[in-house]
Amino acid sequence: MKDKIQKLLEWRIKRYFKKHDVKLVVITGSVGKTGTKTAIATVLKERFKVRAHEGNHNTHLSAPLAMLGVPYPEKVKSPIEWFKAFLLLQAKIFGPKDIDIVVQELGTDAPGDIPQFGKYLSPDIAVVTAVSAEHMEFFKTIDAVAKEELAVASFSKLTVINRDDIDESYAQYAETNSITTYGTSGIAEYHYTIENVEHGQGFTGKFTCPEFGSLDVPLQLVGEHNIKAAVAAGVVGVKLGLSKEQIISGMSKIKPAPGRMQLLRGVEGSTIIDDTYNSSPLAVKAAIQTLYSFPAPQRIAILGSMNELGTYTAQAHEEVGRMCDVNMLSWVLTIGDDAEKYIAPVASSNGCQVRSFKNPYDAGAFARKVIEPGTVVLVKGSQNGVYSEEAIKNLLHSTADEEKLVRQSRYWLDRKHKQFFSE
Repeated sequence: MKDKIQKLLEWRIKRYFKKHDVKLVVITGSVGKTGTKTAIATVLKERFKVRAHEGNHNTHLSAPLAMLGVPYPEKVKSPIEWFKAFLLLQAKIFGPKDIDIVVQELGTDAPGDIPQFGKYLSPDIAVVTAVSAEHMEFFKTIDAVAKEELAVASFSKLTVINRDDIDESYAQYAETNSITTYGTSGIAEYHYTIENVEHGQGFTGKFTCPEFGSLDVPLQLVGEHNIKAAVAAGVVGVKLGLSKEQIISGMSKIKPAPGRMQLLRGVEGSTIIDDTYNSSPLAVKAAIQTLYSFPAPQRIAILGSMNELGTYTAQAHEEVGRMCDVNMLSWVLTIGDDAEKYIAPVASSNGCQVRSFKNPYDAGAFARKVIEPGTVVLVKGSQNGVYSEEAIKNLLHSTADEEKLVRQSRYWLDRKHKQFFSE
């Protein structure tokens, strides 16, 4: 049934883009896809009508629906729900054009997923955010990850690559002559130069591009690594014809998405860096560096296990442990078995105070006991089996801010309760 549904979806997507004059921007990469998608959509809305699904529906079954704005069936095995979805798809295909641009992330769980998208998509622009460890139980090597993520270049009209987080040696896997680079250093064709940072407020600096030179652009973002998403958005905006005024205005409006380096007000006048959407080695290291950049009398790192790393699991977690600096952290709190097994002992050997917990609720309760006025707390972890966002609930100044956390629908709350409290 799954294969048949996928083929029907692919056929309808091809028909939609053939019938309507709608441009397609796609995002691939090991980390940062959703944040980059959100940033691109924010900039493009300065001129165009844009569709960008708020979630991360990026598989071969969910991405086609997201591209056309059709809800993904709650009961994926229900023929009736899929029938309803196909009726809505037909309405989109044969109805009037309602948008100018689709911005869509494409995900991969195993080799061959990204090339499969090329059988029915022809993106105007593809952005590749990073190459790092992901789903290593299937990919085995970083080279295999690079080959997979950069496969998007073979079926896209223009490929935009993050020069900071993709080694130039991987260029061999980008089968295209239409390519440009972005990042935070001058080696990238499009880049952002930081002039000043105000913690909790953002950055001031210049976005440099061949078309307009250097533009003064303020960014409302936390963490230098998130600047890259804004630069990618600037590149896409320029390539799709936005004026320099529209580029400046759009980039200055980019804000963190829930669970992606979002600042929240905590108890005792503390600041919470909520980066709980998911976790990977590259992302957690960048988050820790951001935590260190905040001036504070006390810093606490709540670090959950990183999933789907296969044979790279021990090495990746130990690398995170080595980043735990006793001179920068008052406490390291871990959530989950892998974090306890690999991060905790290394952090402890560095001299850090460490406590390990099986669930996020206990980690949050302990953090509440030791938090001091003005503390900055980083909360990071993968979703399944960790759900570190639940630790934040113990630390929020106002319970009203719980709605700003990720995975707070009834579906997710029931799933967490079943995992942590059902016998």
